[in-house]
Amino acid sequence: MNNLPDLKCFYLQSGCFNGTYYGHVLSLLHRMSNIEALNLHLTIDNQTTFIDGKHIYNEFIVHMSRLRTFNFYFCTFILLNKSVNNLSKDDILQTFPNIIYQQVDCMFDYRYNDIKYHLFSLPFMFDYLPFIDNVFPSIIFDHVIRLLVDDETPFEHEFFMRIACSFPLLKILSIYNRLPQLTISNKLISNDNQLCSTIIKYPYLTSLDLQFAHEDYIEQFLNDQKTYLRHLTKLKVTDYGLISVTRNFTNERTRLNCMNVKQLNISPKISIHSEDFYAYFPSL
Repeated sequence: MNNLPDLKCFYLQSGCFNGTYYGHVLSLLHRMSNIEALNLHLTIDNQTTFIDGKHIYNEFIVHMSRLRTFNFYFCTFILLNKSVNNLSKDDILQTFPNIIYQQVDCMFDYRYNDIKYHLFSLPFMFDYLPFIDNVFPSIIFDHVIRLLVDDETPFEHEFFMRIACSFPLLKILSIYNRLPQLTISNKLISNDNQLCSTIIKYPYLTSLDLQFAHEDYIEQFLNDQKTYLRHLTKLKVTDYGLISVTRNFTNERTRLNCMNVKQLNISPKISIHSEDFYAYFPSL
């Protein structure tokens, strides 16, 4: 294939499955010999190795002598086997040569069958960050407006406090977690001062997806003593979880955060025609 010498800027956000990263994406990028600004946001499955500083240098820097701006985010799922070393954050960061001056960071989640691994340049310049778990760096992601969190351990109230602080402009949030919160996390202290400091505010959040979340997270976000969502207009939720948490649309504690919902997706799809339901969602 011919080179692309006239291409100066390139942005790619994609999921790379079934070997497309090595088979197609890299071969395309290697043709961009005169590229000056490159932005890559890639999710890659079935990896057998970590993308690190050596990979960045050999696959990008060497082929792009005029590259001046390189923003990247790699989310990879690495199959666990005997050939995969248990690396740490320091192990990865030490692989970046001095020629790469920009800051980078990474996150690991060693799971039962694979490793969920994130590598990204700083500052983080993308509007979407997927598959974040309980452990993430204390960074202000002030460009991110879409976030997907998932983990194989429960998300507690403190985790969502950190999310609100680290993602101040968050508009769209999806939660994938089937595990219940710890009992102690669901008991709010009645003292008014402590209660006020406990309420989490998401001032820009308009869309919330809880279809793949335990009902504890429905309660976490709809209970106005835990979370305040004054701009929530789109809600995805399970039928059982919604009915249970709202006590069949009579629970006053979860009413306020539902008042402005204009699009309600219930899974599995059911028809609800009670007066309590329509009073709960007056904006539908």
